[in-house]
Amino acid sequence: MVIVKSPREIALMKEAGRVVGLVFKTLEEKIHPGMSTLDIDAIVEKVMLDNDCIPSEKGYYDYPASSCVSVNEVLVHGIPSSKRILKEGDIVSVDIVATYKGYMADACRTYKVGTVSERADRLVRVTKEAFFESLKYVKAGNHIGDISHAVQTYVEKHGYNVSRDYTGHGIGSHMHEDPSIPNYGKEGTGVKLTPGMTICIEPMVLEGRKETRVLPDGWTAVSKDGKLTAHYENTVVVKEDGYEIITMYEGEE
Repeated sequence: MVIVKSPREIALMKEAGRVVGLVFKTLEEKIHPGMSTLDIDAIVEKVMLDNDCIPSEKGYYDYPASSCVSVNEVLVHGIPSSKRILKEGDIVSVDIVATYKGYMADACRTYKVGTVSERADRLVRVTKEAFFESLKYVKAGNHIGDISHAVQTYVEKHGYNVSRDYTGHGIGSHMHEDPSIPNYGKEGTGVKLTPGMTICIEPMVLEGRKETRVLPDGWTAVSKDGKLTAHYENTVVVKEDGYEIITMYEGEE
């Protein structure tokens, strides 16, 4: 069931989203070669707790950390570790969810560690652009399929693939609500967008084949062919004539 949010609920989600944006602003300044993915997780947790938010991922189905930190071939759900050290040229996706007074905001950024290769830079750029391409179709009366189709066609036009195993989703007082928002689909299909819907659109893009596999830890999802992956996500409020992104910090590109 799709839950349309009240102005009060949206205001609480926007505060959670503000803190998510603050985390990303902090990480932009601090991510560097030589730090571990556990170091990143510690920053995420501290910024959230210092700003009256709960890191919602910690304990979710027994997940052990405050963020998912996914390096290179890891598409999603990378568990932070003191043993995974970032190197010059890596790309690292940091996926976070903050809760403020019972309401959540969810977003992800893929960061470039130092100077990266042209192929890594292009993958990160196209993944982000696919999100903004999909926003052209976010307004009341359009369909989830319009968003999904926009992501898929943009990504495939650039020679990449989207994951079929993981999707975007609704969000509110729960991390994952209806509707599911795949990164592939047909225009004019799926749930119709309504003002007050709050959704997470998240292109998850693979440099090579679309298939993934989950490592023995039960969480970490990697590209089956070992090629690079990237992930970009924001929480978006559907409005009558468009949308509002609530998880970007002021001045973010």
